[in-house]
Amino acid sequence: MSHASPSAEQILDTALQLADLCGWERLQLFAVAAELGVGLEAIGRHYRQKDDLVEAWFDRADRALLAHAQAEALIGLDAAQRLEELLLTWLHSLAPHRTVTGQMLLYKLEPGHFHLQVLGLLRVSRTVQWWREAARRDNHHLARIVEESLLTGVYLRTFVHWLRHPAEGQSELRALLRRQLTRGPLQRLLRR
Repeated sequence: MSHASPSAEQILDTALQLADLCGWERLQLFAVAAELGVGLEAIGRHYRQKDDLVEAWFDRADRALLAHAQAEALIGLDAAQRLEELLLTWLHSLAPHRTVTGQMLLYKLEPGHFHLQVLGLLRVSRTVQWWREAARRDNHHLARIVEESLLTGVYLRTFVHWLRHPAEGQSELRALLRRQLTRGPLQRLLRR
């Protein structure tokens, strides 16, 4: 075993690569440690449980979304266009491990994983919050609550569609997302 301790990012990348081969359900932390040439304690320094790797994977996508929020190309866009570009950036960051990402979600939704299901709901809420912030949305009170609820629906529908249709092109996904952002009550809120 190596005495060098891998970084949290190295551990996550190794776990994702192994899961691409065996699936998320079959991935074992001891296999990640063995692949890195370290003991389990090196994994435990960064991740207390397997689900912490899931959270780290989605944190990475959130960071990509937030980094893209600084792009000058977003400045001249309207709210719906900014939201569209940011969510597509978030999905693009997950694309290298799309199948594993879907398996992670199924793992969280398994009966008996109540603690993971609660964390999953918190994750959705946190990502939608960052998505709104990155798009510079500033509605308050009831308008904010309604907007967050509607955007949560858009986020979930788009994410599930992306997971279920891996062969679909970027233009079809963009069209689906655009339709959701430019119709009905959400359209009115985004014009504010």
